[in-house]
Formats: sequence, C-alpha cells, structure tokens
Amino acid sequence: MLKQYRALKARYPDALLLFRLGDFYELFDEDARVAARELAIVLTSRRFSKEIRLPMCGVPYRRVTAYVGRLIERGHKVAIAEQMEDARQVKGLVRREVVRVVTPGTVVEEALLPDKAENYLVALAAGHKGGYGLAAVDLSTGEFAAAQTDDWPALLEELGRLQPREYVLPARLAADEAFTAPLRAVRPARFSPLDEAHFAPETARRRLQAHFGVASLEAYGCEGQPLATSAAGAALAYLQGSQLSDLRHLRRLTTYSLANFLSLDSVTRRNLELTRTLREGRAPGSLFWALDATVTAMGARLLRRWIQQPLLDRGGIDARLEAVENLVNDHFLRADLRKLLDGLYDVERLVGRIGFGNANARDLVALRAVLDRLPDVKARLDEATAARLRGLNASLDALQDVADLIRQAVVDSPPILVREGGLIRPGYQAKLDALRAAAVEGRDWLAAFETSERERTNIPNLRVKYNQVFGFFIEVTKSHLAKVPPDYERRATVRNAERFATPELKLKEAEILSAEDRADELEYDLFVALRRQVAAESERLGAAARVLAELDATAALAEVAARHNYVRPSVDDGDAIAIVEGRHPVVERSLPAGERFVPNDATLDGTGSRLVIVTGPNMSGKSVLIRQVALIVLMAQMGSFVPAVSARIGLADRIFVRAGATDDITQGRSTFLVEMSETAHILQHATPRSLVVLDEVGRGTSTYDGVGLAWAVGEFLYDEVRARTLFATHFHELTALSEERPGVRNVSLAVAEQGDEIVFLRRVVPGGMDRSYGVQVARLAGLPERVIVRATEVMRRLERAGEGEQQGTGTAAKALRQVGERLLLPADDETAWLVLRDLFSLDIANLTPVQALVVLNELQTKLKRDA
Repeated sequence: MLKQYRALKARYPDALLLFRLGDFYELFDEDARVAARELAIVLTSRRFSKEIRLPMCGVPYRRVTAYVGRLIERGHKVAIAEQMEDARQVKGLVRREVVRVVTPGTVVEEALLPDKAENYLVALAAGHKGGYGLAAVDLSTGEFAAAQTDDWPALLEELGRLQPREYVLPARLAADEAFTAPLRAVRPARFSPLDEAHFAPETARRRLQAHFGVASLEAYGCEGQPLATSAAGAALAYLQGSQLSDLRHLRRLTTYSLANFLSLDSVTRRNLELTRTLREGRAPGSLFWALDATVTAMGARLLRRWIQQPLLDRGGIDARLEAVENLVNDHFLRADLRKLLDGLYDVERLVGRIGFGNANARDLVALRAVLDRLPDVKARLDEATAARLRGLNASLDALQDVADLIRQAVVDSPPILVREGGLIRPGYQAKLDALRAAAVEGRDWLAAFETSERERTNIPNLRVKYNQVFGFFIEVTKSHLAKVPPDYERRATVRNAERFATPELKLKEAEILSAEDRADELEYDLFVALRRQVAAESERLGAAARVLAELDATAALAEVAARHNYVRPSVDDGDAIAIVEGRHPVVERSLPAGERFVPNDATLDGTGSRLVIVTGPNMSGKSVLIRQVALIVLMAQMGSFVPAVSARIGLADRIFVRAGATDDITQGRSTFLVEMSETAHILQHATPRSLVVLDEVGRGTSTYDGVGLAWAVGEFLYDEVRARTLFATHFHELTALSEERPGVRNVSLAVAEQGDEIVFLRRVVPGGMDRSYGVQVARLAGLPERVIVRATEVMRRLERAGEGEQQGTGTAAKALRQVGERLLLPADDETAWLVLRDLFSLDIANLTPVQALVVLNELQTKLKRDA
C-alpha cells in the first residue's frame, strides 16, 4: 500500500494527497503534518513495516467536501485518490487512482461555492513585444471567456472585476515578482505555473480546435487574437491536466473586448461599494444588495456582472431598458415570470456538475424540475412586447426531450449516493427489473424461512438478520440456546445472543446478495450512461440557463424600479448629465422607517457645468450627493431604471471615484501618498467623456499645501482633461475657481443654524459655503462638552491670530493683535477679527483686479451677514 501511495504522490508532488482507505481519506508523511495543522485534527502514525512508521491523519469520506474546502481556502492544492474496485470482490490490494485535483479555481462542489458570485480561474499570456491575453473560466458553470489588450492598467481593472481565485501563468511570469505583485494587490490568489509550451499560440490553437471539434476558431471570435488564444489554450491545458475529465460542459468560448464596457478601476469599485461595503466587506449595504431582487442564483450572478460591467453601446443599453420598461408596465407578466423562476435550481451549476461527471441522481431530478417549467415560461413570454424579451423567448429551447429522458429513467426521490441502488425507475430496463425481482423473491424466502424455523425450533424470538461482516445469519438469545438444533453452525457470539447459519441459508444468501449486487452495479452503469446522455446536451442546457438568468436579472431590475419609484433614464451620446431629484439607491433603502430621503438635482456638461465644486459641513450630504450621481450614471449604462424624477445621461467611457483616507502600510505608502497616487491615476487616464468624482483632495497634508494641490487638480481637470467633474471639498478657497473659469459652478449643502446647533437640510443650493461647522458636528458625534468648549476657544483664537501663525507667537500675529486693539475691536467679535485677519494677510502686489474684487465682496458679505 505504501508503494501505491508513493507512486500516486510522485505524480502530484505539489498537492496534498487524500488516499481512500475504507471509510476514510488518509494523508501520510509531510502531507499529514500539513493537513493536521490546517484542519486542527489529530496527527497519529501508522506502521508499514518494522522499519517504517509514518505520520498519518484522516477525515471521514462522507465529510470530505468540507475538509477539502478548508484546505482550498488556505491556498492548498488537493489530489483525491479513490478506490477503483469493490474491496469485497478483490483479493489483495485494491487499485486506487487520483480522480480529481482540486484547487481554488477549479472548485465545482456546491457547498464550497458562493451562490451569487462566480469562481474564476484566470490564465494570463504576455506577448514578447507587449500586450496581454486573458482567459477566464468558471468550471462550476462552464463559462469560458477570453480577451486581449495592450493596456496593462486596463488588464488590472478587468482582473479587479473578475476577482480570480487562481492564476495560471507561464513559469517565468509566475516566478517574476514584478509581474505577480500587482496581481496579488487585486486579490490574493493561488499562482499555478504551467509549462511555457502550452502558451505557444499554435499549440493553444490546436488544443482549442480539438476540444471544440472545429477546423477554425473564427466562430469563437479569437481568430486574429493570438494572445487571447494563447491564454484560452493554456487554461484548457491546465484543466485537462488536473481535472481528469473530458470537460464536455466547456463548449462555448466567448471572446470579448475590454473597450466594450465602461471602465471602472479597483479604487472606484471599492469607493462606490458596488458589490460589497467598504467598511465590512459584506453585500448588505452595496449597490448589488439594493438592486438584487433576483429569485435564482444564476440571475443574481448575472446582475452582479451587469453592475460591474456597464455597457458603452447605446443599442445594448436601450434594449435592456426597453425590456425592463416592458416588465415595469406589465405587472402581471412580471409577477408570473418571477413566480415561474422562483425556486428554480441553479441550472448553470447543475450543468457544470453533470458535464464534469460528479452530479448525483438528485441533481438530474432538480434539472428535470427546471425543464418542466420552460414551456410555461415560453407561453408567458409570448405576451412580451420588448424586442429583447421576444428574442430571449425565440432562443429558449424547451428541452422537453431531455426532461422526458430523465423522467423515464430516474425515480422522483432518489438517494444521494449513486452506488447503493434505488435510482432507476421500474420499467426502464428489463434486465434490471429481473434482478430486482430475484432479490425481492429472495427476501420473501427469508421471511418464510424465519417463520418456518421458529415453528421447527420452538424459539419464539428467533430472527434472521443481515450485516456486511457476517452476511445473513440466525440470531438466538442465550435463554433459548438449549433449543438450537444440531444443524445450526455457530457464526459469532454477541452480548446476549449467539449467531448461527445453516447450509440452506448460506446457499440462499449467495443468490440474494448476488442479485442485489448485480442490480446495484447495473443501476450505477445505467445512471452513468444517462448522465453522459444529459451531458451531451450541455450546450443546449447552458443556452437555456443563460436565458433564464437574463430573464431573472431583468425582472429583478423591473421589480426594484416598480417598488421604489425609479424611472427610465434617457441615454445619449451628448456630454450632459442632467438628473432631476436624484436619490442615492443604497442610502435611501437604508434609512430608518418613516425617514425620507431628500432628493437633489445635479447637472454636469461640457460647458456651463463642467466642474462643480460642492461645499458644506461634514455630515451634510456632500459624499452622498456626488456618489449618487456616479451610481445613477452607472445604473443607466447597465440598463437599469434610476432613482430620480428624470435623468438624461450622456454616455461616460469611465467613472473615477476618489474618496476617503486609506494607507498601505505593507508597501510603505502613507495616507497622503495613496491619495496622491489615486489622484494621479485619474489625471492620467480620464478623458472628456469620463465622469470624475473627487471627495476631498489634499486633506492629508498642511492646509496651504492641500489648498494648492486641490486648486491645481481642479484646474487641470477643467483645462487639460476637460472631464465632467464633481469636486466635494472643505477647502472653501476653491469656490473662487468659478470667477476664473466659466464652466466652474459652486453648490453647497444647506444647513440651518440654531444658536450653537445646526440642522442638516440635505438640500443642494447654488453658491459656495465658507464654513465647515466641524465643532458642531463633533458635538453631534458625542465628544465631551469640555472638549467642544475648548475647541471653540482655540478655533476662535487661531482664526483671530491667522492660520499662518497658529501658535500666536509670530510677529504677524502680534501685529494683528495690536492693530485690532487700536481699532477697539471687542475680543468676542468673531466676524470683525476674521475680516481684519483677511485684510492683514492679503498679498496685494500679487492680486489680480478680479481677485481683489472677489476678496472685497467676500469681506463685505461677512460684515453684512453679521450685521
């Protein structure tokens, strides 16, 4: 056995080998040490000879999936070696083979997969003269897609969307830290090196052609894209080498262009909280959570993909919007479709397991239940008017031949295990029926035999029983042993009884067990043949699953729109974004019962409102406002209705959102450096068609440095990039940009002052705001009153002294105090001291006439407001 184990281990040296021994999977030697540590199970040992004792640990075979899942989560590769023969029928060592290699990117077990997210393995190819190929495979659903790009940042953005759990790389790239470090930054994942020969374009092409059984890849869209072909062929080579399966459910390769979708970098995805929250990393509180009214797992995955991959094609956007509108307006059609879809099993993953060869009989019954509903789905879709819905109906194959095949073969409530019989419906095959009849006759004979033996021996509690160790036996309690006849042969002694056999019973035992074993074996063979027949229809089944997923996602968007009063946006090729009474889709849903979200208008275009400066206190709603504009644009381009009274959206090629303060300690990057790096990325990649959302720039350094940087960033976005920009800031000085640039507009979030208290009105009003009300917000946050009072004193002192001399010891501060005293300014006249400070700090020699007028107007406004 040790020789057998070592031979298998030699074939998979980088995997933990789970070696089947009866009811357990055992691990030996170093594998056992690793598994015992990772799984927190007992490490024992086993003696193989007088000289050899190896560490050993094991897990029950019925619970192996959970243990494999824990090993995979910790980044390990697992090889599973099964017993290929029935130990009862083999003399000597049972033959074992590795039947499956499991890695993070090749999981197909339902219990180990997230319901509403894909599980991608990604192969990457790099050209010698630049450029990259990408192939993404979700083995659990059969999704197989490839792309090619010359843009490294665009590749990283796409990987950020895919969030792969495993990378397949040429060996040289897998060892190149400069190449793998950015991939790890996207998401920690397993790196699986593969021989460079598998990435050769011609080798990859031949492999793909052989797999799909075609002479050309033109139908799959990758003809003329050698790097996409290389990545796809390498992914297939890796799977064929590790999965020991024909992968018949991978029958559809889709080649796509990254340029066909609105681009979202990882920072923007994180800050917009598209699929998980920034703070806790959970789905509740994300845009996906707000829009997910799907009733199937496959529909939820598609909706998630739509959110992360908004469209750039107006035709595709309008087609989705029209389909959503059809279902919004037709309540009964929407309700009927959702009822028909509700409770359907995950067809994509069912097809994956069937094609992969590890589906059980219950999976086939679940598939049949889905197929039985397809005629009703088609009948209801006949009433749809939207072109996209009618197109889905036309492409939906009812697959009743497959449903009938399963119905005829498999019982309605089969057992989970496929080798223990009870799967196949009576009447499906005559030979199986005959074997079952023989087994039943044998059981009837046993019942009659038990009755006759009781009468013959006068032992009232005599029983004929069975177990796997002794087979059939007669059990007699010890109180009746004196009555046992001489033809009974003793088999075993148990606590309160003795077990016996008779020649007649032994003869019948062989007949019964032979019939039952042959029936179970035949049932298994028939089931495997049936599973292969269904797997042969994987392409048709996969197409039906995609239609059902799209129906579910579309109906979910319609349901959310109807429930929450969303409207159809108008999407065009112009540069205007005009939103009337827009609302934040997540914040609105998260408000306490009875609390109403305050809607606001937003206008951006290439002329009068290219750069909008948003000021206002903390907690007043600046961040909500600017993010809701970004989310409404994204929702419109994914084909969703939007939370507004009306919305006109000029297509955006990219959305950038920079917000918050984060650091990257492991890379030695401070909060401010991260902020500047993210800002630099926006300035280098934004275009006039982009939407840029900035929530504070320059706050991580000194005030004057920060103001200077924020001002320069605003100017650059306006003058050079010319992107539509929303800029929320506490640097009130930026509002002066509107005096120099005609396309800069100031808005603020209104507040009402009540003594030392403020009330947030959440309403956007024209014009800037020159106060942040930080102390008042701190009071709302619960800071001790003593801290609030002291902060107010210090703030007023600093304002009087001038921000440039915050310690109050410089000559400028002393001169300011002396002038104020000569003018008899009261010490508590805050406005007078602020005006004096501003006058005192003016650099008149460097003021332009326009700037001087602006300053004069601001000073006058302060005095008038105080009066």
